[in-house]
Amino acid sequence: MPEDVAATFCATLVDEWVRAGVTDAVVCPGSRSTPMALALHADGRLRVHVRHDERTGGFTALGLGLSTGRPAVVLTTSGTAAVHLHAAVVEAHHAHVPLIAVTADRPPELQGVGAPQTIDQARLYGTAVRSFHAPGVPDDAARATWRATASRVVADALGAAGPGPGPVHVNLAFREPLVGRADPLPERDGTSLGGADRDGAAWSTMTPMPAAADVGTLTDLVRGARRGMIVAGFEPGWTDPAVDVDDAVRHHARALVTTAATLGWPLLVDARLRGVVCEVAPDGAVVVAAADAIVRDPVPAAGLRPDLVIHAGDRPASRVLDEWIASTGATEVRVAPHGALDPTGRAVLRVDAPSIAALGSAVAPRGPARTSDPDPAASVDPAWAGAWRDAEAAAQAAIDATLDPTGPPTEPGTAREVLAALAAGEGLVVSSSMPIRDLEWYGRPRGGVRVVANRGANGIDGVVATAWGVALGTGTPVAVLIGDVALLHDSSSLTGLAASGVDLALVVVDNDGGGIFSFLPQATDPGGAAFEALFGTPHGVDLPALAGAHGIRVVQPATAADVGPAVRGVLDAGGVGMVHVRTDRSANVEVHRRIHDAVAAVLRD
Repeated sequence: MPEDVAATFCATLVDEWVRAGVTDAVVCPGSRSTPMALALHADGRLRVHVRHDERTGGFTALGLGLSTGRPAVVLTTSGTAAVHLHAAVVEAHHAHVPLIAVTADRPPELQGVGAPQTIDQARLYGTAVRSFHAPGVPDDAARATWRATASRVVADALGAAGPGPGPVHVNLAFREPLVGRADPLPERDGTSLGGADRDGAAWSTMTPMPAAADVGTLTDLVRGARRGMIVAGFEPGWTDPAVDVDDAVRHHARALVTTAATLGWPLLVDARLRGVVCEVAPDGAVVVAAADAIVRDPVPAAGLRPDLVIHAGDRPASRVLDEWIASTGATEVRVAPHGALDPTGRAVLRVDAPSIAALGSAVAPRGPARTSDPDPAASVDPAWAGAWRDAEAAAQAAIDATLDPTGPPTEPGTAREVLAALAAGEGLVVSSSMPIRDLEWYGRPRGGVRVVANRGANGIDGVVATAWGVALGTGTPVAVLIGDVALLHDSSSLTGLAASGVDLALVVVDNDGGGIFSFLPQATDPGGAAFEALFGTPHGVDLPALAGAHGIRVVQPATAADVGPAVRGVLDAGGVGMVHVRTDRSANVEVHRRIHDAVAAVLRD
């Protein structure tokens, strides 16, 4: 029976995916996807999560991939349901997160004839996927190829198709009837790819070393630098699906800080990597968190100018830092897996290094020899690391002195307090726009907290769903730092969240609109009513009432000092709660200015 062939085909794909290490599937309800939905549900080895909204489903799968390094399956029915996965697919593409997007489709005879819920789904996501698979209506004559197809899907998601891990689109056409019974599955005949005989184990996509020529060139640059620095950002491509994600990131963070400490260089770290770096930093390492504030004033920044900058991994959020580096005239090198990132075009060397740890081990041992080099121009400035250490300490003290714990909550203070309130082992998911910047610029360095943000395409959509996926993937309590507009973008993800069994604290900074635009020239030119209508965009939504409608309890801290205890209280109580933090957009700009002025003053002194 054709319906039994379809059931057997889907069960075979699921079996091969599970054997390859897939542990989670997100199912968005629909009719045409019935054969695959039933196969996922019947397997028993997968955790199956149901999401009513496809965009929520896509970002939940993205969060699972971010937190585990393994691709999660997300399944939709045909038509516009499949279109709603596109944002998550684009983010997974740019952030190198493995994901398997499975869309059901109508058979060929229903294409182009006006059949309902039928669109052209061939290569629907364009170049944002690592590969596209459309095996057609299940045919028993092709059963010998089913396992190879399934195996290729996982291998491509993990990076076999290049460049690095990312999303794969599987478009499956089904004819009615849609409910059948699976026959015995085809045997595993050795045609599967990339680890078919290692049941339950995912493939490793990492290679041990960058090109020897690149290492040699970089080593020569390092030897000639008196004042070098490493600017490091989290790079999902460093995670290895063959090992635990946290262990993989910790391995690379240890390589970064050891390299910096051996060379006597400061390590400027973005918010996502900072917690792991602080956790593994050896004595003597100079980890800088407040770089954005430190380099804003030209007088103290002039004494901190580097002559060589190695950018490792993704870029920090700070535009000020990037522009300052450009102004110094320093030689710049970009090092990243799956194609070195160089959006500014300033790098003299771009190193495609799937393992930053391997690169560090190749370069760092050459560091100590430089300090005794007879050529003064080739020796490390002995005051260099100490100058950055002092600047970091002074900046952190100035931030603390500027933020008034007895006053109303501020956005920089909220980011600082949320990070401080989390226990070791807990996670923090941060929205793009101002939250990630406030955390990167003002979060006090600390270890033990894994920070996640969707910085592939830097969008503000799907943040709640991503956090839901991270909480499912890690099994640990997670806080979310999110703005009001980003929450409204993803309000559909509040459906069912309270009853999902995850421990999640939604920390919502509510300034009734787009707060980040108040920092842009548009705030004064044109300013006024035009700015408020087009950029400030007040929404007027009662967010506590919205949370209450979804059964989510709400806490509203009155002072800055109340924010941390409120977050801690929600997580300790378990389940899902909202910490609703009221701020003012104009006052927020002033708070940022006061912090920067205070840091500049103390550094000048």
